[in-house]
Amino acid sequence: MFSILIPTYNDDVSNLTRSLIKQGNALQLSFEIICWDDCSSDSVASQNNKALCAEFDNYSYYRSATNLGDTQTRTSLALKAKYDWLLFVDSDVLPGSETFLKKYVAFIGSQNPIIFGGCQYSDHHENQATMLRWTFGHSRESQTAESRNQKPYHYIFSSNFLTDKNTFLSIKFPKKNIYGMDSFFSYQLYQKAIPVLHIDNPILHLGLDKNEIFFQKSLEAVKLRKNMFSELPGIENINSLLKNYNRLRRLHLDSVVGLFFNLSEPVLRKMILGKNRNLFCLDLYRLGYICVIK
Repeated sequence: MFSILIPTYNDDVSNLTRSLIKQGNALQLSFEIICWDDCSSDSVASQNNKALCAEFDNYSYYRSATNLGDTQTRTSLALKAKYDWLLFVDSDVLPGSETFLKKYVAFIGSQNPIIFGGCQYSDHHENQATMLRWTFGHSRESQTAESRNQKPYHYIFSSNFLTDKNTFLSIKFPKKNIYGMDSFFSYQLYQKAIPVLHIDNPILHLGLDKNEIFFQKSLEAVKLRKNMFSELPGIENINSLLKNYNRLRRLHLDSVVGLFFNLSEPVLRKMILGKNRNLFCLDLYRLGYICVIK
């Protein structure tokens, strides 16, 4: 009836898999779980993921010979799936409730070609080394379905969604693996006028990047978005950063903002990576950064 697809790199999916199989068995429906390892360097995690094949008949494990990146791994999973409905779940998450699969199953065969469940983060977080990622996720990504459906293409997170196979395979992802490809995914759905439905069926996000790593990944995503801005007409309609950048360009203020950014960059960086984890400063930094990069 449906295929649960887990792309992984250096994550042990044992707890996630057992939780999903427990829920799936309770529904008494036909389903499979496929885990695709993108050539992990963590041999222990890979061995544990492969060992699940002996534990569950409806679990399969594949491993790429070289690191292909997330987008190619997802395409490989979709092509390997034997069912027409695909549930993509990231490897560093857990279901947000005991009815996670049941809520999605209600939409299988519906007129909705793609459904996003959303994500949530723990209410409290004490690890200062990953506080920036948690603060961003808890504040910006953990949104209700009502809120997300007001701007459906603004909240496209590939960590947790159900889709029919034909819809997903109609999206031609670039082969190059770049952080921030959800922006491209969102644009393709928008351009193809594929209806997007958001529901309250979140996953609990566990894997948090350290502050500096998340900050650098955020800048990589800004670079990608600027490239998309010049190559993908109308993408600013579904991305707030590009919308603001386009407004500055039209007013010929992008160079002025870039000048102020160069002067204030050290202070902004300190406030972003400092103890307070100021997200407003992160917004200012990204806007200034997109004005100065080529």
